[in-house]
Amino acid sequence: MRRLLKIYLEKPELAGVVFLIVLAAIFQHQSGGVFLNSFNLQGLLGLLPEVALVAMGVTLLMICGEFDLSVGSVFALCPMVMAVMLEAGSPFILAYAAGLLVALMVGFTNGFLTVHFNIPSFITTLGMLFVARSITVVISGGFPPMLPPDVLPKWLFTAYVGPGGMFRMSFLWFVAVAVLLTVLLQRTNFGNWIRATGGFLPAAQSMGIPTKKVKIATFMICSLLAGFAGTIQVMRLGAPLPSIGEGLELQAVAAAVIGGTALTGGIGTILGGIIGAILIRVIDNGLVLSQVDANWFKLALGALTVFAVIVNSWLRAKAKAIKVETST
Repeated sequence: MRRLLKIYLEKPELAGVVFLIVLAAIFQHQSGGVFLNSFNLQGLLGLLPEVALVAMGVTLLMICGEFDLSVGSVFALCPMVMAVMLEAGSPFILAYAAGLLVALMVGFTNGFLTVHFNIPSFITTLGMLFVARSITVVISGGFPPMLPPDVLPKWLFTAYVGPGGMFRMSFLWFVAVAVLLTVLLQRTNFGNWIRATGGFLPAAQSMGIPTKKVKIATFMICSLLAGFAGTIQVMRLGAPLPSIGEGLELQAVAAAVIGGTALTGGIGTILGGIIGAILIRVIDNGLVLSQVDANWFKLALGALTVFAVIVNSWLRAKAKAIKVETST
């Protein structure tokens, strides 16, 4: 038991892996063997990056001890800016860069207001959720602009590659970002600063860590990934709908929590956020294949989130108790 708890403390995402294996087995049985066939996995992996990129950014931010409820709105705002500029005749590179720059500006604003005015990030980003969503609707003019196909390199994000066309190009982008963030969090001083800032802020400040800059930077990374994910979805759909991304912020938080990220900060991994995002896609896809009413999706996701929090809290409490017994 002690060895298992030690492994869990070192790898908090393992609880999410167990959930994933159990659900995959259940849906494989309920769907009559369809769930794990190549065609279904192709569809599941094709949509995964759009949720997983947002989940990774939110996971990083939660490890730093903050939340961002505006990522769903940034998910819609960034590609809308890009589409409006493309419709006005701007080159793709310029329009794409402008959309991502807007995402960075939203992240900077969230971080600056949170750390310099000592406002809970829940309130700051809740306000930004409404602001960004409103701006998205206004600049769309009420009608989503169509993306001009002649200047749009959609293949960079939507083309199928790999054995049997199993993966979209967006999946390769997602893997590259996942590796980059994992290295950032685990192999760099900045990653250590993120954990220290989220783990115990006064101690991090006393060590000379620029905690305010660290938090602002993680807010900006979180928003940038949300905007990037939004552009990927819009490339796939062909038009930027002002309503895309609604509810995505809560799915991203759920993915982080299911993947073992602590709500109090300081604990979590990028892999955990990815596993949580996979679980969300698996639940959504598995319910459909099992011919279960899609309205049960939110109930299943909510129940799994609460269950994950309870299990994680229980395991951490047990581990701390064992440590106390060992030390005495």
